[in-house]
Amino acid sequence: MNPFRGPATGTPMHSAVAHQALPRIGVVLGGGALKGMAHVGALRALREAGITPHLYAGSSIGAMIAAAAASGRTPEQLTERALRFRRRDLFRINHVGMLMERMLSRSIYLEEPLRSLCEELVDDGTFEDFARPLLVTAVDLERGTPVVFGRPGFRRVPVRDAVYASCALPGFFPPGVVGDRVCIDGGTTDNLPVAIAGMDVDALIAVDVGIADVPLATGVAEQGFASIFMRAATMMMHEMQQASLDRWTGPPMLLVRPKVAHIGWFSFSHVEALIQMGYEAMRDALPHLLDALSAPGGIFPRQQVTIAVDRQRCTGCGVCVAQAPRLMALDPEQRAFPLLSIREFSPADGDFVRSCPVGAITVAPVPEQGEAAQRLAQSA
Repeated sequence: MNPFRGPATGTPMHSAVAHQALPRIGVVLGGGALKGMAHVGALRALREAGITPHLYAGSSIGAMIAAAAASGRTPEQLTERALRFRRRDLFRINHVGMLMERMLSRSIYLEEPLRSLCEELVDDGTFEDFARPLLVTAVDLERGTPVVFGRPGFRRVPVRDAVYASCALPGFFPPGVVGDRVCIDGGTTDNLPVAIAGMDVDALIAVDVGIADVPLATGVAEQGFASIFMRAATMMMHEMQQASLDRWTGPPMLLVRPKVAHIGWFSFSHVEALIQMGYEAMRDALPHLLDALSAPGGIFPRQQVTIAVDRQRCTGCGVCVAQAPRLMALDPEQRAFPLLSIREFSPADGDFVRSCPVGAITVAPVPEQGEAAQRLAQSA
């Protein structure tokens, strides 16, 4: 269903929101290595809903798929290419560099396969040549600063070069040269670039793959330095991304998080499932888009949840209070408790629950009930 049209008459519904015309919606696609295949399914759901983004933005694999969409690649074309994707299309070991240069080798893998993929999916030209606004994040390795290609002052560079650099995971691929800058993976500092994308749109639809959760990974310390590095990178990117969402003051955002945390960063055997997960997550989130568009800001979808603490397991370490002082406190016996047992949460809320080192905090949706009953529960 097109969320901008009434289900019965097909008449525009945008008069019900706070914008006089159809809103400018930016689509932001986050990094997540091969988990980013979920973006392809999310784009298909958007197109089926009749939503044409005003702007695309992305980091790492999200930058590549955002640039492909801005180049006119359809979700069907991207799906067909994704299903043919094989390890050799991306990972070819840099044998000569590692043998001859050893510790001075720039990367484990060769640059050419990733370059070829960028050239296959993304149109030639600079950001000024693209009809639709596109933002690609990277990090200037020498200056130590983030760069957003596509913003003023950073538009006269080849889009393909920017996309390669945004995907150049440090140590895995050589840094990319974009104009006069040597750049690495955009996810290094901004894995979900909603802040910069939100400057010129009325609302955002952001798709986060693989950074929302940091699930238990038993035995990762015995799986080699690449696994340890990626685990550490996941935790760092999660914390930086969460901090950005915690202080969100931009336009309303529909935050879509496909359940892909259990799939490996470089798993080539789950591509079809990832695409379907992205499609289903976006399809389930879109009914809440009008709620977002009607609001002055905030993150959506939102729902009533209950917060509970297992006092037997709680150690009183206070991590939850330090992370969420407006939600949690310690009682006289130094046990954590929620300041209100029922709260309204968005997908970006509740990180303090995951951070509890003993798993003493639980959050559950409030069963459907009348508004009066909800107010009574909150006052209690």
